[in-house]
Amino acid sequence: MTIKHHLPDELLMAYSAGELSEAVNLILATHISLCDDCRAALAGYDAVGGAVLDRCDSVPMSASSLNSVLELIHAQDSTAQEKEFRVPASDRTLPEPLAAYVGGDLDSVHWRPVGMGVKQAILPTSSDATARLLYIPAGTAIPDHSHSGLELTLVLQGAFQDDDGYFGRGDIEVASENLHHTPVADISEDCICLAVTDAPLKFKGWMPRMAQPFLGI
Repeated sequence: MTIKHHLPDELLMAYSAGELSEAVNLILATHISLCDDCRAALAGYDAVGGAVLDRCDSVPMSASSLNSVLELIHAQDSTAQEKEFRVPASDRTLPEPLAAYVGGDLDSVHWRPVGMGVKQAILPTSSDATARLLYIPAGTAIPDHSHSGLELTLVLQGAFQDDDGYFGRGDIEVASENLHHTPVADISEDCICLAVTDAPLKFKGWMPRMAQPFLGI
């Protein structure tokens, strides 16, 4: 796997600073788990952030601070135990941390058809942005659209092509209001992507626009 499309520095810095929504954090964490370059860059930003914190003035803590932290740790441990699962060794399509949101491997995904053989599964995240898994049959085009905000698309299986280039497993496309495109899945294999949007897409055709409210795209 050779990753050619990486995260921009501004997104990596915001991720390191904890400034992003849950859905955006999910797709960035999934890409970083696959990409050595972005993982190394993130480590650098984390180190800079740690150095800045070391130079900040200290603030007195309340007497209940320790108990509050311990309660949070206990709550997280309980949630992790509830989500415990095993991904078969033969299925590595969904890397961590994405597999935790799905509850296992691809067989655990609850797909919903959206037309032309394309299927989606919306993942449970906060309302700031929407994360969805997309299944696109080989050779199928996603309807022509532009963007009202940010759209991040990470390839997990197969590949797709658009005006920005060719995107294979591990590649991430960062699309803003300036990009108008028609992604087409590579003919060699069905494409599975994780896509995150913080605003509705702007479809050119009237049929996608009619279906948009029902599909939450």
